[in-house]
Amino acid sequence: MRRAGSISLFLTLATVTALLFLTNLTIGSVRIPVSDVASSLLGEGASKPTWDYIVQHYRLPKAVTAVLAGMGLSVCGLLMQTLFKNPLAGPYVLGISSGSSLGVALLIMGSGLLPAAVSHWALSPYGIIIFSCLGSLAVLAAVLAIAQKVTDTASILITGLMFSSFTGAIVGVLSYLTTAEQLQKFTFWAMGNLGDLPWASVGILALIVVLGLMLAFVTVKPLDALLLGDTYAYSLGVNLQTVRRLIIVSTALLAGTITAFAGPIAFVGMAVPHMAKLTFGAGNHKRLFLATLFYGAAVMLVCDMVSHAPGTDFILPINAVTSIVGAPVVVWLVLKKQRIS
Repeated sequence: MRRAGSISLFLTLATVTALLFLTNLTIGSVRIPVSDVASSLLGEGASKPTWDYIVQHYRLPKAVTAVLAGMGLSVCGLLMQTLFKNPLAGPYVLGISSGSSLGVALLIMGSGLLPAAVSHWALSPYGIIIFSCLGSLAVLAAVLAIAQKVTDTASILITGLMFSSFTGAIVGVLSYLTTAEQLQKFTFWAMGNLGDLPWASVGILALIVVLGLMLAFVTVKPLDALLLGDTYAYSLGVNLQTVRRLIIVSTALLAGTITAFAGPIAFVGMAVPHMAKLTFGAGNHKRLFLATLFYGAAVMLVCDMVSHAPGTDFILPINAVTSIVGAPVVVWLVLKKQRIS
């Protein structure tokens, strides 16, 4: 793809993403005019104080969370698909999300064994985030330890899948033994939620996501070489062990943190990289990285708008909406690409 064409496509993607971000702020159980949203964002205040509060303290942090989650998970998927040369790989293939789920499951379903005061704090949003991060960090440590011992990326993939199955089995046993109330709490967390984060939490999420994206960007050039095989990359001077560690750490930071703050979100990380590849081709990871950022943000904003069923108080779980909305789009893009070919 020529440089001028790429720039034009990126400008279009950036414009569409910005428009979707603004539209996201207008849609919900209370419809707020675009002019009032713009006035609130510019600090001039909406025509109604309640609208100003809704935009500043609920919809804006939710939209920012959607953008961060979409960008982070999509880049994770791109890294995993190139590292393992598997188009079905996603951000959770290393078992990071399963580790987070195990941490939350142990907290929620084991809270009855804790003293009342400790249990009350542990089941707060910050307690759940901390235990989710601890679970993902435990799996990350195990995967990194094994990555030090093996040189084959397929072995790392198998290890991640085994950790995912193992932690999933423990969560299943805990779910079977727990009470209905505790199981309901865990199920609600597992459905994913973008809208419960205060600005302090959004700030922490943004800091870690930016750090993870910076680490991921460092691997862009080595990823181009990895497309042609480990042997070819090694002949070009790529340090495979260092690149693998960087990819695993950045993926763990992004997927683990996003899962901790917003719950596990399906589909986006696996499908969005394919949308970028169908548009920009698969050979240049610098372009793919930027395209994946925009596509990820746009897809999550659209899914968030759909989940809120505009004009009603009804909210669908974001985890379900991402698959319902996204899967047909990717199938359509694949068929369109096939016709063009």
